[in-house]
Amino acid sequence: MSRPAPQGALWALLVGNFVIGTGVMVVPGTLNEISASLSVTVATAGQLITAAAAVMCIGAPLLAAAVAGWDRRQLLAITLLWYAAGHVLCALMPSFGALLPVRMLTVIAPAIFTPQAAACAGMLVPPEHRGRAVTFVFLGWSMASVLGLPIGALIGGHLGWRMAFMAIAALSVASATSIWLTLPSGIRPAALTAEAWLRVLRSPVLMGIVSVTALQGAGQFVLFSYFGPILKQSFGADATTLSVMWALFGVCGLIGNMVVSRYIDRVGAGRMVLITTVLIASSLLVWPLASTLAWLAVVLVPWGLGCFATNSAQQARLVGLAPALAPGSVALNSSGIYTGQAVGAALGGWLLANDAGAWMSWAGLGLVLIAISLSVAIDRSRAAQPENASA
Repeated sequence: MSRPAPQGALWALLVGNFVIGTGVMVVPGTLNEISASLSVTVATAGQLITAAAAVMCIGAPLLAAAVAGWDRRQLLAITLLWYAAGHVLCALMPSFGALLPVRMLTVIAPAIFTPQAAACAGMLVPPEHRGRAVTFVFLGWSMASVLGLPIGALIGGHLGWRMAFMAIAALSVASATSIWLTLPSGIRPAALTAEAWLRVLRSPVLMGIVSVTALQGAGQFVLFSYFGPILKQSFGADATTLSVMWALFGVCGLIGNMVVSRYIDRVGAGRMVLITTVLIASSLLVWPLASTLAWLAVVLVPWGLGCFATNSAQQARLVGLAPALAPGSVALNSSGIYTGQAVGAALGGWLLANDAGAWMSWAGLGLVLIAISLSVAIDRSRAAQPENASA
């Protein structure tokens, strides 16, 4: 099998994650418009996030097993075409009740693409470059926050959420084409046996890392899911202002991910996770002090720097600890991300519905602090057993 230089394929995977990330985040970005258009409360509209995250959470490990034997070029391209079709159908739905199940079917694509792209990236480069390759591909999510999310919010605010969904469908088709043209054919990671899956599930280290990911996501999405409505209600932000704030958050996310991608192999994945999670916690700690949009922008900077970078570091942490188990562990880590989103969005919606919005940042901070504690405990446990070369 002849293969071209991997850089073009890595860029295609990065762009694919950009499209996937933009599609996942389009609901938080257009939550105000969806709520108004479909005549439901913000808390009800937010359950689109919870339901989609639940599908992605359950789907990531199950689908990883189902598609194990597929050629990754075919799999990833078809996944993006599914994403395109789903967004077109979502844009045509007349009511919230009709939109919800279609959205849940659409997000089968992220459940497949993100973990399989990470595992695929690890196979395209030598072992000593795996950490950097995985974090590079995950830069697509940061780029989605820099460009995709604010542009989607801007389109949604001025042209309606349906047009934002149609734009994502077009991007998905373009990305599928890029994957097909640049990714080498014949990439088929060895299917994990039942014994290998049991090794992942029984590993305290791997499952502990996945738990850290879930706690991080839950802590962030208590607030992140309802960022748009909070800015509108508390600060009077319009669609353009909201897009600017999303863009600021995204620029910080891109910078954070670029720094992690460059230094993770030198610093170590565990330390990078600690640094980035502490940044998130610091923003949640001072969130109640942000009394103006200007101060809120300052508060968002550490959070943005850590938000997407910590997910990249977690993916690289798993791949580095047990490369042979990466298809399973990375899929479960993606499941952890989406579990956190579901739990965080549900908790945030519950707090909003019960007039306890002031507690959202504190609830999120508590979950993130638990994540920090668990992550430190995992690293200390491994340090105390240096003979364990892998999970």
